[in-house]
Amino acid sequence: MRFLKGFFLGILCLGLIGVKTVVAQTNNETSFEAKVEKITEEKQIEIEGQKQLYQKLELKVLTGQEKDQTITIENGNQAMANVIKYEIGQRVIVTKDNSPTGSGFYSITDFVRRDSLWLLGFIFVVLTVLIAKWKGVMSMLSMVFTFVVVFVYVLPNLSNGVNPILIATIASIIIIPISFYMAHGISQKTTVAIVSSVVALGVTAVLSVMFISLGRLTGLSSEEAGMLLVQRSGNFDMKGLLLCGIIIGALGVLDDITISQASIVNELIKGSEKPKGGVIYKQAMNVGRDHISSMVNTLVLAYAGASLPLLLIFVDNPHPFSEIINYEFLAEEIIRTLVGSIGLILAVPITTLIAVNWIRKDKDDKLAKK
Repeated sequence: MRFLKGFFLGILCLGLIGVKTVVAQTNNETSFEAKVEKITEEKQIEIEGQKQLYQKLELKVLTGQEKDQTITIENGNQAMANVIKYEIGQRVIVTKDNSPTGSGFYSITDFVRRDSLWLLGFIFVVLTVLIAKWKGVMSMLSMVFTFVVVFVYVLPNLSNGVNPILIATIASIIIIPISFYMAHGISQKTTVAIVSSVVALGVTAVLSVMFISLGRLTGLSSEEAGMLLVQRSGNFDMKGLLLCGIIIGALGVLDDITISQASIVNELIKGSEKPKGGVIYKQAMNVGRDHISSMVNTLVLAYAGASLPLLLIFVDNPHPFSEIINYEFLAEEIIRTLVGSIGLILAVPITTLIAVNWIRKDKDDKLAKK
């Protein structure tokens, strides 16, 4: 056990060493951090018949080649739907235009929000370790390992034009066993969960291929997808990328479903002197059905919460509902959500069936030897 834990940690460390921090920068633009030192002017101005806030700011550069220099930026001097009001002491991301037509022009593009992210991450880690103890530590290492696989293997290969379906398959084969064993330990129920997850993921992949084709999805419904295709001069498999996203997105929830069902079956068999497969299956499925019903409700609420701006667009919309759901950007989300949900629902009976036969047979063999 210690050897395997050391092996997993070794893989994790090697992956982390390979991760490189990339800073988005082009020949025409340079980005750096700065701090608002002084507000020299603040007033309401009128642009194109609309009143909006105008600020003249002095900022101290914190990073980059111009570090410690003071720059002046005008905020709200152009027509904007929403002008952000900046305050002294705030740290921001500044972009400098190096092009011949706009040389030396500075603009604020975002806030520096790392401190809040680090604080939230720290709270998450502390609570996980305090409540889940060693299992919490291993689950976090499993999470980090998954991120390493995604950023070191999946994204670079997708960027290089490798077949997305092949990448998703290989990534799943790497992530599922290692992350499951790291998070839940090496045991029979974890092995059952791994096998069940692979089967359920295969079903999800088949359904994804089928309904991406039946729905005539192009994978170009989002602005980011269109930008990527333009960047690659039209030479990119966007349908494959959509399929890859569905498969990888299903991985995390499959862990919860399959390990829960395998654990239920394992405990039922352990607590029974002469376990009968049919009885154990029915008992485990009674719990599994509750899991399915709560999961479906969770998925609906999670999607609604993440998509409120999108859903609000359809309130009092003059177009009929049948036309609205036919739009590709919405049809893609519906297919993505439902295909993933079907895979998760099928994971319950698949895991239960495999666990009942596998774990019960193992107990029968042990009893026979006695």
